[in-house]
Amino acid sequence: MTLSSLFWIFSVGFLVWYWWKAKAIKDFVLGVAKNHCKKMDVMLLDDVVYLRGLWFKRDRNGSMRVWRRFLFDFTSTGEERYLGRIIMLGQTIEQIELEPHRYEREY
Repeated sequence: MTLSSLFWIFSVGFLVWYWWKAKAIKDFVLGVAKNHCKKMDVMLLDDVVYLRGLWFKRDRNGSMRVWRRFLFDFTSTGEERYLGRIIMLGQTIEQIELEPHRYEREY
């Protein structure tokens, strides 16, 4: 086995591992978004979250962690789309934010 072969095996293995971990994190964040939308009495649209930011930042203890920003769409009335954000640092949800939206109470 040559060094070139080992490099390609390692590269493919790393890509598969990264894809698997990223999918697990995205599924976790989707569950968090669903629960938060239900709690806030709005509806998650399209049943999906989008990764829109990836960076390295330090946590409260000074350890370097992966910072991720996920976006999702929701509605409160069934007519307009609004944007929601979930910020994750490492394995911890740091912030969940919903854009200002109309709220119509059913009587």
